[in-house]
Amino acid sequence: MVRKAIIPAGGYGTRSLPITKALPKEMFPLGLKPAIHYIVEEAVHSGIEQLLIVISSLKHSILDYFDHPLELEAFLKSKNKEYLLERLELPKIDIFFMLQPSAKGLGDAIRIGKGFVGNEPFGVLLPDDFIISNENPALKQLIDEYKKTNSTVIGLKQVKQEQLKNYGVIQGSNKTNLIEIENIVEKPKSDPPSDMAVIGRYIFTPEIFQYLEGLKEGVNGEIQLTDAIKGLLEKQPVYGKIISGDRYDIGILKEYIELMKIMSNE
Repeated sequence: MVRKAIIPAGGYGTRSLPITKALPKEMFPLGLKPAIHYIVEEAVHSGIEQLLIVISSLKHSILDYFDHPLELEAFLKSKNKEYLLERLELPKIDIFFMLQPSAKGLGDAIRIGKGFVGNEPFGVLLPDDFIISNENPALKQLIDEYKKTNSTVIGLKQVKQEQLKNYGVIQGSNKTNLIEIENIVEKPKSDPPSDMAVIGRYIFTPEIFQYLEGLKEGVNGEIQLTDAIKGLLEKQPVYGKIISGDRYDIGILKEYIELMKIMSNE
C-alpha cells in the first residue's frame, strides 16, 4: 500500500525568472488556486494519506498557503461573509514540511525525505508537471501498477526527438502494458536510447535511498535522481508506465498559458 508521497518544491524556478524572484512557480495561479493545490489534490485522489513538501527558505508562501488562517476566518465571520469560508478549504491530508538548505537537485530533495518515508513505498509528484486525465489521476495509475509488481514504477511520455535532450530518457522492453527499464540517460545530448521520457510522477520502493545516499554531484552540479535509479536497476526490476492524459509543464510559458485557460474554465 502506498500511503506517503513527496513533493519536491525547493528549486529556484530559473526557467520562469524574473517572476520567481518573488513568486514560487508552485504558487502560479490556475484559476483562483495556486498550482500546488492541484498537485496535492492529485495525491489525495490517488489514496495518499501523508504528504511531505520539501521547500527552500524562499518558499514560505507555500507553507503559509497550507496553514490554517484563523485571523482571516474570524474576519470573514465578523463581516458576515461566512459564505467565503468554503474558498479556504484545503485538501484533506496530513501535510508536513522539510527544508532543503540549498538547491542541489531532485535527488537531494527526495533524499531529505528518508525519515518521513521510513521503510515504505512512496510516491513523488513534481509540482511543475500537470497531467490532466479522463481516467485515474497520474499518480494513481502508477500505484495500480505497483500493486501488481511490488517494484518501482516511473511515469513516461512519448516525446518528440528534438525535446529529448531536456528529459531523462529510458531504454527498455515491453512487458504487458509496462516497459521494463534497462537503462536511463539524463538529458542526452545525442543519440537518446528511445523516445520515452521520464515525467514527474514516480512510485519508489524504499531501497532507492540506498542509492541516493553518498551520491556525488552529477549533471549541472546536482544530485541526480537518475543516477540513483541506475543503481537500483542493478538490484531489482524498475518499470515504466506510459501515463494516460495530457501533460503540461508550467515552467514553459506557452504550456502554462494553455493550462491556465483550461483550469479557469472549470
